[in-house]
Parts: sequence; C-alpha cells; structure tokens
Amino acid sequence: MKMSLTAGIVGLPNVGKSTLFNAITKQNILAANYPFATIEPNVGMVTVPDERVTFLENMYKPKKTIPATFEFTDIAGLVEGASKGEGLGNKFLSHIREVDAICEVVRCFEDSNITHVSGNVDPIRDAEVINVELELADLEVIENRLNKMGKKARLANDKEALKEAELLEKLKENLEKNINPRNLDLTEEELKILKPFNLLTLKPIIYVANVNEEDINKENKYVKTLKEYASKEKTEVVTICAKIESELSELDDEDKKEFLKDLGIEESGLDKLIKSSYKLLGLSTYLTAGPDEVRAWTYKQGMKAPQCAGIIHTDFERGFIKAEIMSFNDLKKYGSELKVKEAGKLRLEGKDYIMQDGDICHFRFNV
Repeated sequence: MKMSLTAGIVGLPNVGKSTLFNAITKQNILAANYPFATIEPNVGMVTVPDERVTFLENMYKPKKTIPATFEFTDIAGLVEGASKGEGLGNKFLSHIREVDAICEVVRCFEDSNITHVSGNVDPIRDAEVINVELELADLEVIENRLNKMGKKARLANDKEALKEAELLEKLKENLEKNINPRNLDLTEEELKILKPFNLLTLKPIIYVANVNEEDINKENKYVKTLKEYASKEKTEVVTICAKIESELSELDDEDKKEFLKDLGIEESGLDKLIKSSYKLLGLSTYLTAGPDEVRAWTYKQGMKAPQCAGIIHTDFERGFIKAEIMSFNDLKKYGSELKVKEAGKLRLEGKDYIMQDGDICHFRFNV
C-alpha cells in the first residue's frame, strides 16, 4: 500500500511558479533507491526533511537510508476564464482534480522586468482569480448533478438522494455568494456524500508568497495582506524566494547550510513548504531502524498499527501479531535501544494501537 499523496502547484503566469518547480525537481532524490519508474515531466519527488532520520543513521550506521518522500505536480499556469475553457482551461482543472492539496503561488514582489498579467502586483486579486475559477468549475459540477437528480429525488422520496440534493443546494448558494465550502463546517457524513465529486474548493490549500531576496527575512506589505486574507480562509502562508530556492538547489548540503546561514535563515523555503504540505494532508512519519536500513514511512494520521505495517508489505498487515514500539524521543533521551528497554519504555502494541508520529517500529507477523 503506497501512501502517495500529491500537492499541485498552481498560480497565474509570471509569479515564479516554474522557478519554484525547477528547484523542486532539482532537489530530486537519487532515483536508484526508489521503486518509481520514470516520473511524469510535471511531477517532482522531494525528500521530507527530518532530523530524526539523520540521528538514526548516525546511531545505526545502516547500509542504506531511505527518507520519506512527497510528490509535487506542476500544473500549467491558470488564466482568468479557465472554467470557461480559456487558456488550457479544462485541462488545467482536470489536473487539479487529481491532486490532494493545492499550493497556490502568489507574487509578492515588485520587478519592473517581469510583467504582471494584470499590470500591477496585488496578491489578493491574484488569489481571488484562481479561487473564483475553482469555484466556478465546482458550481458547474454541482449544477449538472442537481439537474440530473432534478425532481426525481423529491418524487421518489429517496432519503439518501434528498440528503445529497439539500447538501448540494447549500453548497451552490454559498458558492454563488463567493463563500468557499472549505469554510463551511461540514460534517464527516456530508464530506462522505461529497467525496465522489472531487470538488476543487474542498481541497486543502496553502498560499506560497514568492518574495524578493531583500524581503526573505521580513514581512513585506504584500505578504501581510495575503496573510490576513489566508487567515479568513483558515489557511497558512509559506514565504519563499523562488530565486534563492533555485540557487540553493544547485548546492550540496554543506554549502547549502553556509548559504542559509549567510542569509540569516534557519531552513529553506522549500523545506518549509514540504513540511507544511505534508501536515496539510494529515500525514505523519513512523520509522524503522536497524543495521541494514533506516527508513521513514509515510502514513495518514489516525491509522492503526496493522494498516501502517501494511504500508511496508501486505503480509505484515494480514499476519499482524504485535508491534514493538519505542518513541524517537525516548531513544534520543536514553541513547540506546537497550536503555530504552531497561527504562521500561519499549512497548508491545496490538491491533487497535493508533500510530504516533516518530514511533520506531518493529512488526511481528505470521502468515
């Protein structure tokens, strides 16, 4: 069971989307370690930054180390009117339907050499252009479905169909007022009904504020307004400088650290974006460690031990007996597996155990 979730990168033309995506694809990990065939040209695989993996690598000195990975899809630049087929319109929208989360790159810098599609820099207007296109596309899906259901639901007195029709009407009314379904507190049951429609406006979103090199350490006025806008949407803003990211992508780890230090920043914008996208999708990491291999495994928060074991191999889930677990923090605190055991911190967990981020696991199974 492969946990492959992808974030799609969207944005208007000339916002720095391609520069950012090129930095992502250059951060491409060694293909040899991974069982992926050639990846589509518009998909970039990245490593999820995790200091725990480095710590375990130093402790176990394994033959190989495999970090958690994550996919970004580059989606062709959007133009106003995409929902009506402008630009690459429908193709663009169908590509977004396939991703699990949206990273919306918004231009937050002045540069007289780079023309802006609308003539001037205005992050809110840019974000709105994209959001409105997504809303219009969803409205069309909802209206088509309602027309199809028509009076049938009401006449047949079909409870399920009535529930669906009412919910779609509610969404339609809100979308027409420019209220995003993401901001309606929908219940689990409602989300279940909506799942087959794969609505664009329900996908989790992060705004990526692309700034100039000078503004990498401070919040310029554009970033400020974008953050205010995003907080109303209950979403976050990650500030990056695509130009710096593309320079960083050319460097090895040591030089990268130096460069970041000179810039006065802790971690690269891309690393921040990867971590935020990972969190946005409700993903966490559990680890396996030993002299052969140290590896980070991606799972969806809330998954139980047998399902997590199944990510490694279906047999592990089928024949699951117990999971031997210690938390990474305990291993770090006590310094060795033996000492964790002596401190009574090594646990045997059963089928109902909900996996926690940073659990180091050894699965017992019998097929």
